[in-house]
Amino acid sequence: MPNYSDDLDHTFRALADPTRRAVIARLIQGPASVSELAEPFDMAMPSLMQHLRVLESGGLIRSSKQGRVRTCHIEPVQLQRAQDWIARQRALWEGRLDRLDDYLKTTRSDEDAP
Repeated sequence: MPNYSDDLDHTFRALADPTRRAVIARLIQGPASVSELAEPFDMAMPSLMQHLRVLESGGLIRSSKQGRVRTCHIEPVQLQRAQDWIARQRALWEGRLDRLDDYLKTTRSDEDAP
């Protein structure tokens, strides 16, 4: 198994939660402070901070602090790695399904032959 599987495990684990996916969707639009990220959610700040830590440990975001304001930024490299993995899996399964379709077509044509 490739060495990057641990990174992908962390990435997919981070993306498994709808709150974290919403944070990612917001950060795709541009950097945001933690308080800006918290606005749409009905949760305590420590709960949101826990979500942000999971995203950061998954390599999906990074944060920086200037004064009292912590700002989060998207890390597109890890998202691209996940997308690349999904694309490889899709190509693999599409190839398998195409071969199955070809096999079924030849089986049917063999049955139809006199």
